[in-house]
Amino acid sequence: MLGRLGYFFICFLWLLQSSKVLAVSNDKKPILIICSYNPAAHQTSVTISDYMDEYSKLGGQRDIIIENMNCKSFSEAPLWSKMMTQILAKYQGEKHPAQIILLGQEAWAAYLSQRDEMQVKVPVMCSLASSNVVILPEDTVESLNSWMPESVDLFDDHLNIPELKSGFINQYDIEGNIQMIQAFYPKTKHIAFISDNTYGGVTMQALVRKEMKKFPDLDLILMDGRKHSIYTIVEELRQLPENTVILVGTWRVDMNEGYFMRNATYAMMEVTPTIPTFTPSSVSLGHWAIGGVLPDYRKVGGEMAMESVRMDTHPQDTAKHLSVIGCKAVLDSRKVKEWGLDPAVLPFKVQLVNQPVSFYQQYTYQIWSACALFVILVLGLCISLFYYFRTKRLKDELLKSEKDLRVAKDRAEESNRLKSAFLANMSHEIRTPLNSIVGFSDVLAVGGSTEEEQQSYYQIIKTNSDLLLRLINDILDLSRLEANRVTLTWEECDVVQLCSQVVASVSFSRQSSENQFLFTTSFESFRMVTDVQRMQQVMINLLSNANKFTKCGKITLDFSVNEETQMAVFSVTDTGCGIPKEKQGLVFERFEKLNEYAQGTGLGLSICKLIVHKWKGSIWIDPDYTGGARFVFSHPLNLNIEKE
Repeated sequence: MLGRLGYFFICFLWLLQSSKVLAVSNDKKPILIICSYNPAAHQTSVTISDYMDEYSKLGGQRDIIIENMNCKSFSEAPLWSKMMTQILAKYQGEKHPAQIILLGQEAWAAYLSQRDEMQVKVPVMCSLASSNVVILPEDTVESLNSWMPESVDLFDDHLNIPELKSGFINQYDIEGNIQMIQAFYPKTKHIAFISDNTYGGVTMQALVRKEMKKFPDLDLILMDGRKHSIYTIVEELRQLPENTVILVGTWRVDMNEGYFMRNATYAMMEVTPTIPTFTPSSVSLGHWAIGGVLPDYRKVGGEMAMESVRMDTHPQDTAKHLSVIGCKAVLDSRKVKEWGLDPAVLPFKVQLVNQPVSFYQQYTYQIWSACALFVILVLGLCISLFYYFRTKRLKDELLKSEKDLRVAKDRAEESNRLKSAFLANMSHEIRTPLNSIVGFSDVLAVGGSTEEEQQSYYQIIKTNSDLLLRLINDILDLSRLEANRVTLTWEECDVVQLCSQVVASVSFSRQSSENQFLFTTSFESFRMVTDVQRMQQVMINLLSNANKFTKCGKITLDFSVNEETQMAVFSVTDTGCGIPKEKQGLVFERFEKLNEYAQGTGLGLSICKLIVHKWKGSIWIDPDYTGGARFVFSHPLNLNIEKE
């Protein structure tokens, strides 16, 4: 407590020094601030500081002089009037101020007692004062401890103070506090009013005694700080009767002139846990008092500076600019909940303070920090995922490219191998008939052969020439089909008739063959769209291939329709040597010959496969047929003919 008062005193001395530094040596009259400097020194210091800052900002040019009365307990009240007289005497004649500002209740009361001592009347402003005052006692009062002065109201009692031009005046609503008490506790019989040994305590006690006359049914118990120390008043509080409500006015100085701050009211609170407590002045609100109707306190230093400037710029204005600080009803929400009270029973509006802080309000900074951290983490995660998937995609593309390169390399190697194999096969297949043609042509050219021998040589040359021509045609067909340079010519035809014609043609061209060529089908006629020339080529190749591997047997071309798959199915069945199952997958490869000594180029089945795939069909060997070989190929019935 003493440490805080020392701090306030140092601040106040600093303000005094600051005011002297700000003083300008000129002929202008100063502004005289007469300060009570009572135990509420912090509020006084803040008000003076705000006033001086705002006055400077508004362009005020006057010097500011501060006189401090150092008022303490009410025991010194007879001295305050003399102190005011001495201060006013210092500023008479040429030194008289342009304005007088009375700061604090003691300074205000002392001025009211001695204002006639000032010969030159100047505008007066009061602040940090209340409308109810007590005229300071004279020396004739025997005991200030038992003196019961009457409360005088600045407005209701029409105090004549012509020089009072401006002021900021608090009002205390004792009647409103009693109404609040009776609304919450209608059985109340006693009001215990606590006041201290200061001028503020004495004036508020006088106001309470005056206002309580309006409530004759209530008994007023005065707990006067002029007669009690903190220890004796605690004992008095223990003895309070039932149905009593405590009204805390002010408590800063006790009878021993000891200064107390909050710890005094905490001590009182501990001995009255079952007695409800209210306050008309905000003392103990927030820890002991449930609430009260109290002045709507605010900082007035800046407003005082504006009033000073106004009085300087409008000296002819004789009106009184008094700002009355009204009252408001306030309740401590925690105490209301603790005592189980309902604010709705009050006859006036009320403001709740100390309301529970929501989780968001209590941890706003932490919540926003967590959200910011979460957003940063999410952004970091998104960036990490972006780079992870980007790296993965690039890696996958790299692996795919590597795989494609390997496939391309394998294809290139396979193509090179096929090219070499193709050239080797070509050279072998072409050289064989050419050797026969060249050899027997040389024999014929030499002469000396019989006519029968010459006819035989001629037949050999013709056969090999036909074989060479067929080989070249097959190679050209194969290369065009593989390069997709063959265009199918679509037309509608009767495939039953077409099959009959192909079988008859092959049978006629193979008159020397001992095989029997047959055609079987369940249809008398069946029309479909196909490339007739390529269809004939496939059938002839398969029939010719069957003829080479069949001796004195039957070769049958069959036609049927698979309704489920919408496919026309053709098959060529022979009764020849057949094809081993392990080699059935190789017969459609180029230059693949199961019998190297059999006549042929080894390209016919490859060409058949390419043609069938060209019209979106399939070709295969029936693995279940064991009487020889059966080649099967299909042709779609419903063609989706694309422009090539």
